[in-house]
Amino acid sequence: MTALIAENFVPLLFVGLFVFLLLGIPVAFGLAATGLLFGFIGIEVGLFPANMFGALPLRVFGIMSNDTLLAIPFFTLMGIILERSGMAEDLLETVGQVFGPLRGGLAIAVILVGALLAATTGVVAAAVISMGLISLPIMLRYGYNRTIATGAITASGTLAQAIPPSLVLIVLADQLGRSVGDMYAGALLPGLLLVGTYLLFIVAIAFIKPSWVPALPPEARIYRESNGASGHKSLLLLLLIAGAAGWLWSTVHDSMLKKVMERPNAAPGDEIFIMSMTVASFLALGLALMNKALRLGLLSKLAERVTFVLIPPLVLIFLVLGTIFLGVATPTEGGAMGAVGALLMALLRGRMSLKTLNQALDSTARLSCFVLFILIGSTVFSFTFNAADGHFWVESLFKSLPGGALGFLIVVNILIFVLGMFIDFFEIAFIVIPMIAPVAEKLLPELLPGVPTDAVMIWFGVIVAMNLQTSFLTPPFGFALFYLRSVAPKKDYKDRVTTKTIPAVTTAQIYKGSIAFIILQVIMVSVIIAKPELVIGGLTKTEKLDDAAVLEQLQGLGGRDERQDETPSPDGAASDPLAPAPAASEAFDPMAGLLEAVKKDGSAEKK
Repeated sequence: MTALIAENFVPLLFVGLFVFLLLGIPVAFGLAATGLLFGFIGIEVGLFPANMFGALPLRVFGIMSNDTLLAIPFFTLMGIILERSGMAEDLLETVGQVFGPLRGGLAIAVILVGALLAATTGVVAAAVISMGLISLPIMLRYGYNRTIATGAITASGTLAQAIPPSLVLIVLADQLGRSVGDMYAGALLPGLLLVGTYLLFIVAIAFIKPSWVPALPPEARIYRESNGASGHKSLLLLLLIAGAAGWLWSTVHDSMLKKVMERPNAAPGDEIFIMSMTVASFLALGLALMNKALRLGLLSKLAERVTFVLIPPLVLIFLVLGTIFLGVATPTEGGAMGAVGALLMALLRGRMSLKTLNQALDSTARLSCFVLFILIGSTVFSFTFNAADGHFWVESLFKSLPGGALGFLIVVNILIFVLGMFIDFFEIAFIVIPMIAPVAEKLLPELLPGVPTDAVMIWFGVIVAMNLQTSFLTPPFGFALFYLRSVAPKKDYKDRVTTKTIPAVTTAQIYKGSIAFIILQVIMVSVIIAKPELVIGGLTKTEKLDDAAVLEQLQGLGGRDERQDETPSPDGAASDPLAPAPAASEAFDPMAGLLEAVKKDGSAEKK
């Protein structure tokens, strides 16, 4: 019996965890109980030394003193304060008025606001519930197709998993042992592309099935000028001026930052994008404030409303991400700055009370404790798992799969996709990722030869984050579906504006609405796998040196080798250091050969 347990210890460990979870024990305590129980069993059967758990308290203390994890409560507090201050309601109303005259405009507004809420609140429940309470009744009132309406709300609410600053990216960076800033930089472009994919899908629906996504009727457009104009021209002019300022900044950003920060390398594209957007946002806000203070009347009601509602949270996001990308602040410091900025925004808008602050702090403490308890439990479990050489067992399991490193990547994504149907992303990040991370670090560099391992693991982390996003949409236990179900009308009701009877939204319609967006997310994951430069394009750039710089560096390595001076001559005497050097035809000069090769490569590259 002892030999049988020793030979199959790792599979039995997983069976034990499965049993604990089926018994209804909370995940954090189930993980810790499994690790401790099987650790003591391993000691009894002679697999582990009797003092194995002596180092466990140090591991737990290391978790509690991890500076990276401090970013979680800061970003959570920032998001909850912004959500409690009514930002979601204002954004949905304002952006809905901007795009309402277009077919599909309400769905486009929901997706854009969902992306903005993802970057500010970072909480899926808050985003889905807010948009479900505000946007869904309006969509139903004006005849939107129910699967499109519910799908747009649930999918845009889950963008909080993939768009920086995301709690999922922080946790994945910690579990993979990589930089949170690099993870944010790697996820920025894929996250924006996913938003663009959603928007293109709505635009395609507007052309193919225009009756599914009707435009807002004229009587529903509330921001009009005294002459009846919509105010879109004024808004477009302000956007063009701000966009031009952002473009001009992008052309000088690199040269200015090199002088100010004295750094030799060129600025990455994500940094230039964020800082250019920051400049454009500040300019638009400044012009709107000047117009209002001086009563110039140059901006329409719609343009002013968009500026004062949309720009402040955008500025906050860009400042947080910009300081992180510039290296001025760590993610923890950036989160603290974001929390302070959210508090100031809520105070300036008159929507911060002691009760609201108390609720925000309470929710932040609950979520932070939830994450840390799961992390401690997973640490206890992985402690026993690693002591039993479980990572070698997992590696042997995946090495036997066909397809090598690519096969491993595909199977891992399928596994995470299936697990996401049943358990939360935190459990997946804390249970599955620590087991497969060592295998991924060993196998995946084969797929990207010449790319640093850190960049490869960032690529892997972004793929996992995109995949984890689908866990909120996949039936039967997609949390975003449950959140929308909790606020969607369960019975027929009479609309207060049109006085028409609106049929209830069924659970089947909510599930059906998520299918198209799940497919879009799977396509995006496939694109990131096929095009890793979308993630690592800004992480692997190195400064190129010209031929003269190479010569200078090579000549600075020490000049002539002293051992050559001591080489005896053919007649047995020591060579004369004052004798002339042999001609090129008589001796091979390795330095000349190397320089010649460098020059050939340089000329070939110029051609």
